[in-house]
Amino acid sequence: MRLMRFTAGVAMAALVAGAAIAQTAPASQAAGALDPAAEQAPATAAAAEPEFTLADGIVATVNDQVITGFDLRQRMLSVIAMSQVQPTEENIPAIQQQALQALIEERLQAQEIANYETLRISDEEVNQEIAGMAQEAGTTPENYMAFLAQGGIRPEAMREQLRTEIGWRELVGGRFNSRSRVSRAQVDQTLRQLTEAASKPQYLIGEIYLEANRVGGQQAAVNGAEQLVTQMVQGAAFQAVARQFSAAPSAARGGDAGWVVQGTVQPALQAALDSLQVGQLSRPIPVDGGVYIIYMRDKRTGAATSLVSLKQAMIELPETATTEEVAAATQRLEGIRASLTCDNILQRATSEAGLLGSDLGESDVANLAPQFQQVARSAEVNTVSNPVRTPLGIHLLAVCGRRVGGVDVPSYQEVEARLRNQNLAMLARRYIRDLRADSLIEMK
Repeated sequence: MRLMRFTAGVAMAALVAGAAIAQTAPASQAAGALDPAAEQAPATAAAAEPEFTLADGIVATVNDQVITGFDLRQRMLSVIAMSQVQPTEENIPAIQQQALQALIEERLQAQEIANYETLRISDEEVNQEIAGMAQEAGTTPENYMAFLAQGGIRPEAMREQLRTEIGWRELVGGRFNSRSRVSRAQVDQTLRQLTEAASKPQYLIGEIYLEANRVGGQQAAVNGAEQLVTQMVQGAAFQAVARQFSAAPSAARGGDAGWVVQGTVQPALQAALDSLQVGQLSRPIPVDGGVYIIYMRDKRTGAATSLVSLKQAMIELPETATTEEVAAATQRLEGIRASLTCDNILQRATSEAGLLGSDLGESDVANLAPQFQQVARSAEVNTVSNPVRTPLGIHLLAVCGRRVGGVDVPSYQEVEARLRNQNLAMLARRYIRDLRADSLIEMK
């Protein structure tokens, strides 16, 4: 079991904002608008190294491995540089708390990586990581490292941080690769949910989630979120802040939570989604276990189309056919329906006398014949309908696919990758929680 002991030497103070907000969402959800250009702007030259002091010596131990005041200061400078949050007297304690928790987890990760002799990250892999970060910032690796150095960050400290991050990614990916896979049924279910939600309002959002247990309690999370909101309204880039401070799985994507459908989130979050305008940032939204900050990137009314892939087997019958003829055709189709699938329906229909088969392709449900629309909307994928009467005859419809059409609709592969990444993020969080539970962590 974990033993975490706090001594009187140093206490990590929770951030106390000048005007703390209540534990319920405020009546006015919007805190202000963000400058979209801030998300696209490359990293600028770092300001002079922030002025704050920390006591020398050991700040904490993680399984007898020390975290010094120097280590903590270096990580705080890294958080400041990466998030572009300007340090103030009010938010320094929150930055310190974030940096310390990150260092604790990094020590745990490095200790776990050391147990695998084949998992050694080379200098070249670290160089590639730096090159990727520099490219994203719109500069060269040399300029990027110079930018960090100007902010007081030593290159060797950054390289060791990246070495552990790369190793942890490889360890989690290798250990949980098979467990993170998603079945075709899971992807199909997600696509069906997207289809069913096509007519509902949808919101393209960014999210930052501060987990109460990680930052010193619910009030500390609320107050820390208030400070982050202030910084972002004043110009700090949302994506950069999300990467450094958010505990949500979307943090690795700069807080990009994708399109969210009305009614699929907690009531407090839904209230914010309904009230925010495009480009606006919410005030902190307390929920059980933490606090959210929502950035409304875009909205749409749900006008996306619902597309369905159909195949059919039919018996031609004119509208003037007798009741007996209709009954006989219906009975014949009912007799073969149970043996039909999307794979064999055309072959069966073209090989038996009196039957016709055709692949109707992919169509917008709204453009189908009225008699086909109910089947297209409600039948399960890879099932065959009961006989359907139209002026042309009696039909069996095989529903062979269904998806949402329109702008920004994810493909099967995109949904599969998203679900797998979510599974990996969840397994990684459980992994680090288990490591913490089995460790001796002492704050000095």
